[in-house]
Amino acid sequence: MAHDAPPRWDRRMQQRLARGEAAALGELYDRFASLVHSLAYRVLDDERAADRITREVFAYVWEHPDSYDPKQGSLRSWVAGITRHQAVQRLRQTESDSARDHGEDGPATAESERALERKIHEASTAARADYIVTSMPTPLREALELAYFQRRDYRQTAADLGVTEDEARRRLRLGLQLLSTAHNHQALPAVPMRRAARGPHAPRPPHSAPPAPGHGRSL
Repeated sequence: MAHDAPPRWDRRMQQRLARGEAAALGELYDRFASLVHSLAYRVLDDERAADRITREVFAYVWEHPDSYDPKQGSLRSWVAGITRHQAVQRLRQTESDSARDHGEDGPATAESERALERKIHEASTAARADYIVTSMPTPLREALELAYFQRRDYRQTAADLGVTEDEARRRLRLGLQLLSTAHNHQALPAVPMRRAARGPHAPRPPHSAPPAPGHGRSL
């Protein structure tokens, strides 16, 4: 996809992180912090919770760079997968805590379980759709934005993009095919994450200075 870094960059970044290069973590944070925060917020709809997930994700990446396998996809996709998994887990815990706060101490009913799983699936799907849209090639993303957000038909889309009507239809078709995978994806795989340490060395949320590495690794 257009916004994924080249595989060579992914491997080099992993190697630098494994060597404990603080500059590599800062570079990775600059590149992916906004993505991580936006995906977490899409699931949780909570700014502070998204900030916390962002810190946890970059802490995990710093501690476990060898968990990334370049053969399985891009570093960007790996980071996004960790983020979705952590955010969904946090949503599940939040909903469970909320149920207890409202006096629902007994076993969950089948209906409440279904409602929770529905909410989690919808949040995860929305986050994955956001990721797909921001990751797809620019021509496809532009066509989708014109057709579905600005309500252009394919003829108007073609005129706005300066392409033929056949090309506009092709871009819309490919964009929709990519987007459809958000609704057909399997459950997120478990990611063995240790809870990030709280302290001055934990990565900070977006819109602040790059995070400083910590959690037992020296510079």
